[in-house]
Amino acid sequence: MTTSKKELIALQFPFFESRYEENLQKLISHIKKAPKGSVVVAPELVLSNFSFDKMQEAADFGKVALDKLLELSSDKIIALTLTEKIDGKFYNSAKILYKGTVVHSQPKVKLFKFGNEDTYFEAGDKNNIKIVEIDGLKYAILICFEIRFIEFWEKIKGADIILIPALWGKLRKEQFEAITKSLAIINQAFVIASGSSNENMASSSGIITPFGKEYRDDSSEYLAYIADLKEIKKMRRYMDVGIL
Repeated sequence: MTTSKKELIALQFPFFESRYEENLQKLISHIKKAPKGSVVVAPELVLSNFSFDKMQEAADFGKVALDKLLELSSDKIIALTLTEKIDGKFYNSAKILYKGTVVHSQPKVKLFKFGNEDTYFEAGDKNNIKIVEIDGLKYAILICFEIRFIEFWEKIKGADIILIPALWGKLRKEQFEAITKSLAIINQAFVIASGSSNENMASSSGIITPFGKEYRDDSSEYLAYIADLKEIKKMRRYMDVGIL
């Protein structure tokens, strides 16, 4: 661990299927505000929303946007998901970007059937859900609906910072907040949850500490918290549940 302090940022703003370039520019403007060394998490499918009626267009735009976002990752970590086409099939793929490279790619495994995701997207391989070490810190990412599955909590046990890009419905707002808080407490890790603030979405973005303290603000597009990373080891020593 190279430093004891790290700024964690959860983005939260509306984005639309017909406004790809506008969505990208909004994302870029927020990323540029983030300081060197920070971690920025954007909502699920922030570039295109679901765009089920134009998947190819969304995937093509994702390629162009990814190149621009990689440039911005020279001194900060950026996490988001985008529509990606692999071997003729479309995936909702999470990307962790750092120093101009894709450090980790993880297509969504558990697709939300009530939203018809399984009709348009191919499910990813659960073996891609793993801990990724960057500069001495252990990161993991779960995409929206995936946080409901305990088997995935086990796969990321030991992560220091858990990234959650989400498009979570307003009707289940309390559940999203409860699950993300529980994820931080059970894993004794920092959680960065980033959700959409579209009209029918929950917002509920925030940063949760290993002690379960929440920093949320539904009125803000840019939520930042300077994390004391020593809290991770402190909590794991204080309440020893076998997480190293």
